[in-house]
Amino acid sequence: MSLFWSIYVGVLITSNIGLAIFLYFYGTRVKIPIEGDGTTGHAWDGGKLRESVRRLPRWWAIMSLASLAVAIGYLVLFPGFGSYKGVLGWTSEQQVAEAREENARKLGELFARYRQYPVDRLSQDHVALQYGDRLFQDNCAACHGTKAEGGYGFPALTVNGDDGDFVVATAMNGRDGVMPPWGAVLGDQGVNEVANYVLRLSGAPHDTARAQAGETRFKETCVACHGADGKGNKALGAPDLTDRSWIYGGELASVTQSIRDGRNGHMPAWKDRLGEDQVRMIAAWLRHNALRDRAQQAAPVAAAAAP
Repeated sequence: MSLFWSIYVGVLITSNIGLAIFLYFYGTRVKIPIEGDGTTGHAWDGGKLRESVRRLPRWWAIMSLASLAVAIGYLVLFPGFGSYKGVLGWTSEQQVAEAREENARKLGELFARYRQYPVDRLSQDHVALQYGDRLFQDNCAACHGTKAEGGYGFPALTVNGDDGDFVVATAMNGRDGVMPPWGAVLGDQGVNEVANYVLRLSGAPHDTARAQAGETRFKETCVACHGADGKGNKALGAPDLTDRSWIYGGELASVTQSIRDGRNGHMPAWKDRLGEDQVRMIAAWLRHNALRDRAQQAAPVAAAAAP
């Protein structure tokens, strides 16, 4: 704080406390002129209501005096009077630093224990899941959704979330997914046919004849990344085309645009911000949710197949 502002704050505080002390003693000793009946002479409603004078209540005087004493004591002990640091030498920066050190110590103990377990084991630990949930909401939900359901341009992490090592590697180091444009190679007709075949792979509505023609083109141009069965390649960033989890939309127009113009996806690295310990907590939470969702989806199918 500069000298000017230090003096300004000091004068302001001194003036306020001085005025409060003056009003306190003035209010307890001032003599108000009264008439013989003990009132000020002010009357309303034809004299039925008259303004009387009473001494300030004792509780008010005690509480006011105590408040003044606390205010002065605070200014002596803590910084508040300009650049004066206070007898205790307390600072908000020091308190925050101590709180961070204490939090780091507690987290260090927690991580030291969990560091011994793989993500599969962590996904079954209640405390680890709570912490992973909080970390995900604070750092990942803005792009991937609060329930990891994904959004336009951002994959649903409920799909590959069961692979803990894959999630950790991706979050730590980042990942790029590039879909090259195939419009110039396939032409409009070829793009449309491949798009219909891709929709057929996921069981989405499609044109059967065009999908059949697109199967040949797919095997000639797409299998290197997406595989002959369309299951994709996580290492290359090529998504599974059979799971109905679409990053840019699963209707014909969106799939056609992806094939014709290509797509570029970038997942930034989080190792510097979160570190491996916290990333593993997030991966555990994602794995737990992915396995739970998969079990819920499989339950109706199993029930329908039961005799």
